[in-house]
Amino acid sequence: MAWKTIEKPRAWTLAPNLLDYEKTRETFSWEEARRALDGLPDGRLNIAYEAVDRHALGSRRDHLALRWLGRSGETRDFTYGELAKQTNRFANVLKKLGLARGERVFLLAGRIPELYISALGALKGGHVFCPLFSAFGPEPIRQRISLADGRVLVTTAALFKRKVAEVCASLPGLKHILLIGEPGEINAIAGTHDFRLLMAQAGEDFAIASTQPEDLALLHFTSGTTGTPKGAMHVHEAVVAHYMTGRIALDFHPGDIFWCTADPGWVTGTSYGIIAPLTHGITSIVNEADFDAEQWYRIVQEQRVSVWYTAPTAVRMMMKVGTDVIRKYDFSSLRLIASVGEPLNPEGVVWGQKAFGLPIHDNWWQTETGGIMIANYLALDIRPGSMGRPLPGIEAGIVRRVGDNAVEEVTQPGVEGELALRPGWPSMFRGYLNDEERYRKCFIGGWYLTGDLARRDADGYFWFVGRADDVIKSSGHLIGPFEVESLLLEHPAVAEAGVIGKPDPVAGEVVKAFVSLKPAYTWNDKLRRELLGFARQRLGAVVAPREIDCVANVPKTRSGKIMRRLLKARELGLAEGDLSTLESQ
Repeated sequence: MAWKTIEKPRAWTLAPNLLDYEKTRETFSWEEARRALDGLPDGRLNIAYEAVDRHALGSRRDHLALRWLGRSGETRDFTYGELAKQTNRFANVLKKLGLARGERVFLLAGRIPELYISALGALKGGHVFCPLFSAFGPEPIRQRISLADGRVLVTTAALFKRKVAEVCASLPGLKHILLIGEPGEINAIAGTHDFRLLMAQAGEDFAIASTQPEDLALLHFTSGTTGTPKGAMHVHEAVVAHYMTGRIALDFHPGDIFWCTADPGWVTGTSYGIIAPLTHGITSIVNEADFDAEQWYRIVQEQRVSVWYTAPTAVRMMMKVGTDVIRKYDFSSLRLIASVGEPLNPEGVVWGQKAFGLPIHDNWWQTETGGIMIANYLALDIRPGSMGRPLPGIEAGIVRRVGDNAVEEVTQPGVEGELALRPGWPSMFRGYLNDEERYRKCFIGGWYLTGDLARRDADGYFWFVGRADDVIKSSGHLIGPFEVESLLLEHPAVAEAGVIGKPDPVAGEVVKAFVSLKPAYTWNDKLRRELLGFARQRLGAVVAPREIDCVANVPKTRSGKIMRRLLKARELGLAEGDLSTLESQ
């Protein structure tokens, strides 16, 4: 699709950290980036020290680190000094429980302060932080704790009763369950500990673990299409990338108020909801409540949010509500809006400009990369629909597989292939838990193969086409579902769209689309024909959908990725596979 480039601002009240992209790429080194952090003696490194203690021991001790907004209207503030004390307490709790270095601590909770304190306290003790979605059911919880041989689980009394109690007997390695809640309800649950009581009894001083840069720190589970989840392993060295990408891609400055809407149950909520902003010593907003457009706008206004990091799903939901409600709020504090989860449709980028006076800056990365790899920057023009350009220190390319164990790089602009990265950045995953063979298959010919199909234009901007297993092969043509979905979102009736390839005896596959509608529209045959014609006129007969159905909601993961394989399974009556990350079930 042809979209007019959105030009960068010609003047800033605060100059971006990245002003000269080409010069920065030429001079950047990860070794130099590491020197921006304090580190521990003898070349050691600990994520929690860089995120909390180095600020608490310095001039930002009394600076607000976290402001928690409860769903019932309450607020709790934590300065860096207070956060250091609370995380020390939790590290001491784990020490008293006898937890050894490197053992796994699982967190199953909504966005409450105890989750953030526990994550950082576990890292201080040299343990491994393993987040779980609070929306997981009992089986996904059991499966992940079992795969990682989890020793400690921190959760709420309510979640324990609903989701954990029935699987405890099948987790003999889980030695300690710490419950957050009222003393009465916790005391009634045998074999568990009262989190708040243990915290009250623990000391506020802790000698932080002297962890090596390559010591395991984070374990993020990511679902495949079928089978068991993959446990992507990240080390303390990842904090170098968390810090640097926060500086360059999200443009963190010392006075920023930052709001990452992601749940720490998935990687964005950990890398950019906890670690990156804290390493910069800025203030993070944590909102416990679920999405509500008007409440979100109120938060931006009242908290004076300057950098806002959200997901394409949330952008599309805001678009669905419309812009009338936006006019009631003041967004003058905002300097940058960014999005991640699944590539942001061009219409969403442009809508941000109309709604907030700022385009939405898309960026790309994966659980496996640990941090942002490709981004749209404040100082560069945005090409709506593009992921942007690689971060300094990241070499990205387009490759094609040649046989089973070789690839060739595609150098011509505009040619589709698999997005690949040269290994070596600090937050690159170090393996899949207990699956070395699967990990090795990710690397061929000196590249990490992402599994995403993309193309690169003549100016070095990368454009998402689709997951390799999502691409539709119709009458000899390769069709990326993202392009079709983006076009359908341009129609005023469409709130969300998901596209699959449906088997066809003649064409091999034909394009089928599923849409959900904005509130003012009703599904009927007239609208269906209108959408088919709209797509055919804009995309051409080969690429446009042959069929369109209306659904109440397009299925997505909680990280905002459209679950096309689920749409396809339901359409064809196939097994639905792992649904543990489905947004709602």
